[in-house]
Amino acid sequence: MENNGIPQNLIDRINELAKKKKTLGLTAEEKEEQKSLRETYLTMFRENFRSHVEMLQVFDKTGKEVTPQKVRDVQREKGLRDD
Repeated sequence: MENNGIPQNLIDRINELAKKKKTLGLTAEEKEEQKSLRETYLTMFRENFRSHVEMLQVFDKTGKEVTPQKVRDVQREKGLRDD
């Protein structure tokens, strides 16, 4: 099962190590694993967030599209816009 594109087993292991750190402490290997897992999580989170932002279209109250030009350019590059 995935949580917003992040595998649940990755989240579970991060949480498991965090809990152990608070109670028993971590070995050097576990500290290194925790660091690596957090970096992986952040990389995946950023990719997922970027993907969501690239899919957004923003409209004002009158219905006029006001999506930032930078986002529109990225959408065009990825073939997500026809205009």
